[in-house]
Amino acid sequence: MGHMKQETALKLLKAGENVFLTGSAGAGKTYTLNQYINYLKARKVPVAITASTGIAATHMNGMTIHTWAGIGIKDALSDDDLKRMKERKYLKEHLENAQVLIIDEISMLHAKQLNLVNKVLKYFKESEEAFGGIQVIAAGDFFQLPPVGKNDERNRDKFCFMSEAWVEAKFRVCYLTEQHRQGNDYLNDILNAIRGQSITPEHLQALKQTRSQNIGETFTRLYTHNMDVDSINFKHLNEIDQESRQFDAQCDGNAKLVETLKSSVRAPENLTLKKHAKVMFVKNNFDLGYINGSLGEVIAFEEDDEYGVLPKVKLTDGTTLTVEPETWSVDNDEGKTIASFQQIPLRLAWAITIHKSQGMTLEQAEINLANTFEKGQGYVALSRLKTLNGLKLLGLNDQALELDSLAIKADRRFQELSAEADEHFAEADFTAQHKAFIRHCGGTLNEYEIERNEKKLAKTGGKQNYASATLDETRALFEDGYEIPDIAQERGLTPATIINHLGRLQKEQGLDISVANPGEEAVEQVRKIYKRLSKRQEAGHFNDDGSIKLRPIVELTSPRMGYDQVRLALLFVE
Repeated sequence: MGHMKQETALKLLKAGENVFLTGSAGAGKTYTLNQYINYLKARKVPVAITASTGIAATHMNGMTIHTWAGIGIKDALSDDDLKRMKERKYLKEHLENAQVLIIDEISMLHAKQLNLVNKVLKYFKESEEAFGGIQVIAAGDFFQLPPVGKNDERNRDKFCFMSEAWVEAKFRVCYLTEQHRQGNDYLNDILNAIRGQSITPEHLQALKQTRSQNIGETFTRLYTHNMDVDSINFKHLNEIDQESRQFDAQCDGNAKLVETLKSSVRAPENLTLKKHAKVMFVKNNFDLGYINGSLGEVIAFEEDDEYGVLPKVKLTDGTTLTVEPETWSVDNDEGKTIASFQQIPLRLAWAITIHKSQGMTLEQAEINLANTFEKGQGYVALSRLKTLNGLKLLGLNDQALELDSLAIKADRRFQELSAEADEHFAEADFTAQHKAFIRHCGGTLNEYEIERNEKKLAKTGGKQNYASATLDETRALFEDGYEIPDIAQERGLTPATIINHLGRLQKEQGLDISVANPGEEAVEQVRKIYKRLSKRQEAGHFNDDGSIKLRPIVELTSPRMGYDQVRLALLFVE
């Protein structure tokens, strides 16, 4: 039932249809999306790649849909809000240019938010068609957990397939079922049985047997409740015989909004760390190479001139980095920050909640489903693993493997719709539509050009590596006349990072950055201080690589300049 091959799904995508791409884990949703993204890029069609959560967005180098559509954490937009959004240059640009929008991990997007994205696009495209007439591709699986909503909200008000925007979009459903995961592990059968709500005693037996399985020393523990997670994490932290360091969040601005931030940000207000603590990042920073959900271990603490002491973390992929504080903020309509929360973007991670694990792949995990309170939790937790060998299941309650009844109904309907589409289109020839859609999007059909672009994409593997992609993105915005704060806002990075980019672009690519000059006075003052400190050669003023630290310069400026201002002025000091 409902089986569709990747080729048919691709054929429908290329025809410019709105598509909902779904199916079980390992059925190749991401593979199909990447195929289509590269097809569009080779033909120069602007495609926006977004996802409902930070960790999902990184799988394909995208950003969150909330940032892209400029809706932030709002659940309503007035006409005034929309007008003001049009004044924000970077929003206006990418929303008016967009031809194709991809939203991954759609299940975690709240119905209200999908309606807002629809509203924003209609406004910017000046069209009453669904999503302003651009192609929308939603991908995901509604057996994952529903979006976080208000306390008394029913699931049917949260799931975005119940939203007006979803009905308007008239999605073609492509339900992929081909298994592309290697080694037909029994876990796949169990997950498919949960999806079909046809669990047998054998399945249960196989799950229960894992309780006594040895899964080695390094594994993640998944629990249903925050409380259990916190107590496991503290217990482990206490057992480490190292001195502890505390990092306190700095809060600023409107007290009520600060409270809202505290509850939504996953970084604790008071974070205690030790060497060898297991940690998880709770924010995305593509530049530095971590994302919301990256796991690692604290390996040391280092002195830092701007922040005093910072933790040094080794990620599971072996990279090490010094973790600076990040800022979470709420801006008013004029873009001015009215509340902020600054903290090291880490939390302890011997154990994490199932909610938080959504979107992760774990090699080994110990899972306790004895106290599940939301349908779908068991499915989400078990689908984080690749094989049964990596699982140690401590407890299971009666409803742990149940799924939401609305999600089951919807899934059955999706399978029917997909089967209908498959019948209709599997044999159809869409060549004419494919070409027409590229033309409609203002892309190229020139074979020579396409081939050249394909070669380029193959070189970068389609996914540019973050480091070079990120420089190019900053360069493009800078050349378009954006100011540094706007580039930072647009890219979800700090102004400091953007200034460092400009320094590298000047050095490595000869970019002319003179328009960003902070003014002769500032540069002159920094030049003098820099010369003075360089003469003195005090060890404490320099980094290991011989570059000068900012703090001693900042402290000597008068009137006092900000760190970013000094950072920028230094780019103009010979």
